[in-house]
Amino acid sequence: MTLIDIPGSKSVTARALFLAAAAEGTTTLTRPLVSDDTEGFAEGLAALGYAVRREPGAWHIEGRPAGPGADEADVYCRDGATTARFLPTLVAAGHGTYRFDASAQMRRRPLGPLSTALRGLGVDLRHGGEDGHHPLDVHAAGVEGGALTLDAGQSSQYLTALLMLGPLTAEGLDITVTDLVSEPYVEITLAMMRAFGAEVRQEGRTYRVAPTGYRARTYGIEPDASTASYFFAAAALEPGRSVTVPGLGTGALQGDLAFVDVLRRMGADVETGADGTTVRSTGTLRGLTVNMRDISDTMPTLAAIAPFADGPVRIEDVANTRVKECDRLDACAENLRRLGITVETGPDWIEIHPGTPAGPVEIATHGDHRIVMSFAVTALRTPGITFDDPGCVKKTFPDFHRAFDTFVHTP
Repeated sequence: MTLIDIPGSKSVTARALFLAAAAEGTTTLTRPLVSDDTEGFAEGLAALGYAVRREPGAWHIEGRPAGPGADEADVYCRDGATTARFLPTLVAAGHGTYRFDASAQMRRRPLGPLSTALRGLGVDLRHGGEDGHHPLDVHAAGVEGGALTLDAGQSSQYLTALLMLGPLTAEGLDITVTDLVSEPYVEITLAMMRAFGAEVRQEGRTYRVAPTGYRARTYGIEPDASTASYFFAAAALEPGRSVTVPGLGTGALQGDLAFVDVLRRMGADVETGADGTTVRSTGTLRGLTVNMRDISDTMPTLAAIAPFADGPVRIEDVANTRVKECDRLDACAENLRRLGITVETGPDWIEIHPGTPAGPVEIATHGDHRIVMSFAVTALRTPGITFDDPGCVKKTFPDFHRAFDTFVHTP
């Protein structure tokens, strides 16, 4: 059995940075993820006038409940969707003029439902190019609060951003959701808000957030469950192999840990205890049909091992994967077909038939970290796989290639 130390969760780190910045007092985050996305978020906070001190294993953020320390700032969000969606929402509660821009990749990703909601709350928000996309300017003057209706069917991050804004408003927020994808990520948000002192309750499809503000604290970041999926998949794929990820146990916040339940259905031996999760290969991978709406970030991981199953693998209800760093559904299909695998796709589904992937093939990554890390698992049984942009893993796991190679070569 191999123990793997997975870096901290990107989702948890981003939320913790927002909450720490908004809290009264100084927050210490232990084991934060250090990656392009999270460093971009921290640098964005610094540009806005928040005091951020980073040291190995701990980041310290001096909160400013009244809003950014700078009354004017330019923030570059890089490729980070959480940075690009959370920071404009955070500054809305302050006072000043803040300009946001992002990479070409992030400029293509949608922002419209969040922009519309913020405008509905009276926020002066203007897009500099295509409406509903970066760049944008926020002329902030605080947020009174009130009631709004939100479509979060494209991304749960729209709802998360507004929920986290709620305690900073004068009156609180009532958010009624008409559609919602990746709901477990919202559960992460609610648990973390409460840990920082917020009062929020859910009544059907309405979330009611009181104007409590936040209180600083020391907060530990759990390992990233999406990143762990590549190691879990590799263990399920390779006969005789097993892996344990400490820190992702029965109390884990992240819904993506449910990926191991998919592996269990396919035949892997899975044990989840209080302190960690272990996956062991049984030498069998069965085909299945699975709805991955709530764990769609792990869709490419399943697609990458699907050819080795004994029957078709059909993944359903993943339309939102088409508006991630790339169109992940099409990217998986494209690369699997180049490897000689029969694949069918629809608007929100992909079906992958059993086969033996054949290299040499250069995987078209489309600059997407999850495409690289997923097909690294395929490469365990497919000599000759290379990547056109292997370095894009810096977004969430800069040390991935070394860590995965060490894992593969550990008995």
